[in-house]
Amino acid sequence: MLSLPQRERRQAWVLLAPMLVMMFLLTAWPLARTLWLSFTDAGLIGDGSAPAWVGSDNFIYALSDADFRAALWRTLYFTFVSVFIEGVIGVLVALLLNQPFWGRSALRVLVILPWALPTIVNATMWRLNFNPDYGSINALLTQLGVIDHYRSWLGSPDSAINAVMFADIWKNYPLITLLTLAALQTIPEDLFEAARLDGASAWRRFRVITFPAIAAPLAVALILRTIDAFKVFDIIYVMTRGGPLDSTKTVSFFVYQESFSYLRAGSGAAYAILMTLICTLLIAIYMLLLLRQRKQGASE
Repeated sequence: MLSLPQRERRQAWVLLAPMLVMMFLLTAWPLARTLWLSFTDAGLIGDGSAPAWVGSDNFIYALSDADFRAALWRTLYFTFVSVFIEGVIGVLVALLLNQPFWGRSALRVLVILPWALPTIVNATMWRLNFNPDYGSINALLTQLGVIDHYRSWLGSPDSAINAVMFADIWKNYPLITLLTLAALQTIPEDLFEAARLDGASAWRRFRVITFPAIAAPLAVALILRTIDAFKVFDIIYVMTRGGPLDSTKTVSFFVYQESFSYLRAGSGAAYAILMTLICTLLIAIYMLLLLRQRKQGASE
């Protein structure tokens, strides 16, 4: 006879088995396959022969590729700048939507709309807005006197990446707003009333009461957005195709071109593995920061 804890453990494994099998089929097996390909000279269109083992040559080639390093720095710039701005805007909008005012419910619905749009629709819309001939951005800035002539925002290497970031920020800041707003609504109003009676300023109330309450959900939102921003592909594919002059060519776009344009599956897999390792490193850094913050909060 199995003891009760043993039966419960066996039952737990039986219930978890379908999920574990699906995780293996959808995650572990493709990752293992990609890892194996990264050590071979496999092509996307084979000639029937088995791929030859090349060891670490693909990784050495990737790390020594100046274009890949440029794409990596460009991707890191896109990731950290866009996520930082999304975090600031998301928190500010959440603080606004947490205040009582007429029309607040309608405004909350409007804030969700950019995030609800499919990325392809969002990218197409902003590509039209940034059009150098009839785009609304040029018309608005010209009428406001900010610029004196129409500009090709997506056609200039100096402004293309920032224009794409603008479109990405507009779409994704509502996610941070929603998670932050949900955390704000869990804070008892009595805490703010007590702080006001004690003469605490608005900044001190935010630092002592509000920020500790939203820190964990905000960290989760920033982790999700960092991963998503680092592997950005679809919005760049629609808006710029990686141009002009590779100024918006990110790591994901680099992997796509290496694998499907140049038909080099082996080196493309090596680029993909390097991208996965960087994403894992970013997640680890965020988790360490989150754990450190929790420990500091517990000690206080």
